[in-house]
Amino acid sequence: MIQSNDAKGISHCTVFDSETSWYDLLTDDEKILINENSVSITFKKGETVCKRGAFASHIYFLEDGLVKVYLEEKNKNLILMLAIRNNLLGMAAIFDGNNKLPYSITTYTDSVVRMIDIQVFTRLLRQNSAFSFHVINLLNEKTAQMYGRFFSLTQKQLHGRLADILLCLSNRIFKSTSFELPLSRADLGDLTGMSTESIIRMMKEFKDDGLIGMHCKNIELLDIARLERISEFG
Repeated sequence: MIQSNDAKGISHCTVFDSETSWYDLLTDDEKILINENSVSITFKKGETVCKRGAFASHIYFLEDGLVKVYLEEKNKNLILMLAIRNNLLGMAAIFDGNNKLPYSITTYTDSVVRMIDIQVFTRLLRQNSAFSFHVINLLNEKTAQMYGRFFSLTQKQLHGRLADILLCLSNRIFKSTSFELPLSRADLGDLTGMSTESIIRMMKEFKDDGLIGMHCKNIELLDIARLERISEFG
């Protein structure tokens, strides 16, 4: 078990997949309503699930896969979070007077997304208190994760930002100290607020210092304790 800032509830790239299924909190009739007003779609790696500014007609439940949630402006992207299976996405669009998606979602791996009619979803929020409380908890956790992201991006040096992301990828995304990274160096740059060139240089520094091992897309965290210290004081 990796002990890092995640053990204190702080994450800089994603939230945990929930152990409690929101679907199980629905009544039988509500489950039928969801099933009749949703559809599961398989997206290939690199496909766009939804675009920022589009009409918010659905809530997205990631049944399987890995996606990025991000803001895009001209040629620049800001990745707000990565999402793994069992994540509800698009809920930030649910507030009075809004009808547009606040961010884009694109897949990193082949993914399965259930698209749920947003009007049906909001109806269930109004009538099922246990379901509503669960969704509020999810939104609060995502908000706390965003705070951690922005603190890391604005207050930490480059080494600290990279250590944050590597620890979060290891602990929360892949749940292993060794993993094959589906993200490009440019994606890592968007996650850490660095240029692609800076990411390449910093990754080489971490490798030369014995913090990580790299072979093609395979990465292994070799010195968790030192990465945690860099993250903490970065």
